[in-house]
Amino acid sequence: MNRFLLAQKKLKYAHEISKEIQKIAQGKFDIEIPIRSSDELGKLAENINKMANQLKTSIEDERNAEKTKNELITSISHDLRTPLTSILGYLGLIVNGQYKDEVHLMYYADIAHEKSHKLKKLIDELFEFTRLSHGSMKIQTSSINLLNLLKQLVEELFPIFQDAKMESRLLGLDDKIYILGDGDMLVRAFENIIVNAIRYGKDGKYVDIELKQKNSLAIINITNYGSPIPKAYLPYIFEKFYRIEQSRSEATGGTGLGLAIAKNIIELHSGKISVQSNNEKTTFKICFKTHKTLDNE
Repeated sequence: MNRFLLAQKKLKYAHEISKEIQKIAQGKFDIEIPIRSSDELGKLAENINKMANQLKTSIEDERNAEKTKNELITSISHDLRTPLTSILGYLGLIVNGQYKDEVHLMYYADIAHEKSHKLKKLIDELFEFTRLSHGSMKIQTSSINLLNLLKQLVEELFPIFQDAKMESRLLGLDDKIYILGDGDMLVRAFENIIVNAIRYGKDGKYVDIELKQKNSLAIINITNYGSPIPKAYLPYIFEKFYRIEQSRSEATGGTGLGLAIAKNIIELHSGKISVQSNNEKTTFKICFKTHKTLDNE
């Protein structure tokens, strides 16, 4: 019985959080969700408050760019609405007592919990993007061996490649290419690009990751062999919330922020990213200045 009451209490709190998220989806960022616990829901509420504050600041900074502001609100509203509708629907059934027994209650609660995780992932990405955009995320630099970093990342992404029935190929095994950077942030950037290559390259079998050095530049090419990106869309591919096909991205779980976050991280490291796409392949090219160490002198 205590477990049942605890579940009811948490669900009511989740419902309260969902209502505040709905306000954000409507473009109302002056919210402050009370932190009622230190568990996952409490952390979710705290992140939503931070995100709302960051978004409010972002919109104020872009007040002179009305078009950009409107696109931002529209995109956020659309991305939040889908999981939010499901959460509110199932929580509504619970709060109104529209379930047969405790088994049905827990079933509805599990679905709401799963959708909440998806919503949290989106909110975390929104929060991360606003921090990167406003320079509040500082990098902790050290000497990074790019080959080791890429090898480790490919190993970590193996289950995703396996699920997609794809393979990764690491080309250019030069273990003396170093850059100065924040390892965690660089992993995040490369992961976003590689996962994007997997997501939209399923028509091809491979994702090739090539590492090479040209003069004082470290160059990483990440290539997939799926459907090409239409030429008209290429200039916008790194813009926030930009997605080539809305229905396609919803089906694959894309939020439209992954490549924008990757670009911000790379530029924080004084690097550059570009993309080329044709009927044969799509290649993301990332360049950094190399860093000399005792190992590569």
